[in-house]
Amino acid sequence: MSIDTNNELQLLVDGVDFGEGPRWHDGALWYSDFFQRSIYRVTADGERTAVYDGLDDRPSGMGWLPDGTLVVVFMTSRRVMRDDGNGRLVEHADLSDIATWHCNDLVVDARGNIYVGNFGFDLDGRAEFKTSDLALVRPDGSTEVAATGLAFPNGSVITSDGNTLIVGQSFGGDYVAFTINDDATLTDRRQWAEIPGTAPDGCSLDAGGGIWFSDAIGSQVVRVEAGGTVTHRVPTPQLTFACALGGDDGRTLHVLCAPGSHPDEVAGKAAGAIYTMRVEHPHAGRP
Repeated sequence: MSIDTNNELQLLVDGVDFGEGPRWHDGALWYSDFFQRSIYRVTADGERTAVYDGLDDRPSGMGWLPDGTLVVVFMTSRRVMRDDGNGRLVEHADLSDIATWHCNDLVVDARGNIYVGNFGFDLDGRAEFKTSDLALVRPDGSTEVAATGLAFPNGSVITSDGNTLIVGQSFGGDYVAFTINDDATLTDRRQWAEIPGTAPDGCSLDAGGGIWFSDAIGSQVVRVEAGGTVTHRVPTPQLTFACALGGDDGRTLHVLCAPGSHPDEVAGKAAGAIYTMRVEHPHAGRP
């Protein structure tokens, strides 16, 4: 196992409250900022533009439907929103009957099915831990439970062949995998990798078969392979809650950092930042 890589983390942009849901799309990094209630686009040279701002909820995970329409989680109202074609976000799906607390990350498959996680319990309020269900949002906006009993389902990826969904459990210290059936339902739950002492958060799959993930309790990004072999641990300047591979060749890892996750620690303080690092294997799969 390597404790770092050949290249050090380089600052891309600062002034972030709490960045989440990073995705490389159309030649730039897109990310949500919970407490600035905005979705930003950042070019490789650090030019940042607010694509959506003044939102009435905290945005989180995002993706694009097959026709190029943006979809994004609104956390506290427990909805998936979509761009209406005129730059406005409208409701695509209501998950309040499935999500037992704030919704967080999502991943969109090639057919427009969306898998959405949620906290399961009031984390900020330090409520008693409860497992939660993973939601499936179909292209028409209808919803159903895709998987039950998950320990804070968070960052998720879909393999390049479209056959496997891998979900990080932030309170399980592991990744679980499911077979994606032709009807988008999930079966054959199994453990993909166990990484004791970590809290897997936002993540990205690479062409070498590994997952880079932000360890929400460890101030590090970690690369793990199926079976639990950890190949890299890279220290970060602050706590990190999401990462995404991108760049022109898919080999730039974007690492989103913040001083903490509680609103009292980060809201309105712009003390977080996004860093980049070159890695060996390019991006693969979804998101």
